[in-house]
Amino acid sequence: MNQVEHSLLGQDTQYPQQYCPQVLFPIAREASRQNYADIAGIQQGVDWWHVFEISWLDETGKPQVAIARLQIPASSPNLIESKSLKLYFNSFNFERMRREQFIATVEQDLTRVAGATVQITLFSVDELAISQPQGICLDDFQPHTLDYQPNPALLKLDVQHQHVIEQQYYSHLLRSNCPVTNQPDWGTVFIRYRGKKPCEQALLTYIISYRQHNGFHEQCVEHIFADIWTLLQPEQLMVYAAYTRRGGLDINPCRVSDVSWLPTPIRLARQ
Repeated sequence: MNQVEHSLLGQDTQYPQQYCPQVLFPIAREASRQNYADIAGIQQGVDWWHVFEISWLDETGKPQVAIARLQIPASSPNLIESKSLKLYFNSFNFERMRREQFIATVEQDLTRVAGATVQITLFSVDELAISQPQGICLDDFQPHTLDYQPNPALLKLDVQHQHVIEQQYYSHLLRSNCPVTNQPDWGTVFIRYRGKKPCEQALLTYIISYRQHNGFHEQCVEHIFADIWTLLQPEQLMVYAAYTRRGGLDINPCRVSDVSWLPTPIRLARQ
C-alpha cells in the first residue's frame, strides 16, 4: 500500500477542507537500503523537515500560523511522501483547536505513518533564524571530470596527505531529481569527516555526479553516506543535506556513524 506509483505525487488533487489524516502516504525505506543494509549509519540519524504553510483556528475561530520543524528518526520503517504531508497540514486550515492539541494530533498521526516516534516543534513566523554554513566550501575547486550519474569510483583519498584529519566540508552544488515527477531538487550537502584525508576535488566531482539522479532526498543522503563510508573508510562520518523548499516544505536528512556527531538542525538562506 506504500508503492510510490500509488502516491499523490504528480497528480492533480483537491485540498481537503477538513482534518484528513487519511491523506498521509508512507513509503517504505527498506527497498532503497538493500544495497547497503550492512552499514549501520544508514539507519542512524534524523530527517528534519521545515513546514512553512501551517495554519489552524484557535477556539474562537481566529487563524493561527507557525513554522514547524519535524523530527523523523532514520530508523523509522517509513518515510512520508511530501505532497501527502503538504495536503495533511492544509487540512487543518479550518479546524478549531488549542496549540497543544494541534501538536499532539500531528505527532500522533505522523508517528502512526512513519512507524516510529515523530516530534514537532512550532516556531513563530519570525523566529527561525538563517544559519551560515561552516567548514571548507568544495565549490571553489574545479571538478576533474564531469559525470551526471552517481559514480562512487570518483571518490579517492589524497595520496599526498595520508594523515588523519577531522574536517567539515560543504557544497551548494547538490542536485537530484524527484523519482516520480522528475522535478529537480536542490540542496547544500555537509560532510563531516574524520579519517585519512579525502581528495577534495574528487569529493566535489562525486557530489556533482548526482545531477541527473532520480531519488528521494533521504535516499540520496544515504547513498552518499554509504559510498563515502565504503570507498574512503573514514573513522567517523556525517552526511547532512539541507534541501531547498518546495510546496512549503524543505527536507533535511542527516546520517551519522556515531550519534555524538548528530548536528543541531539549521536553516540556510536558500531554504
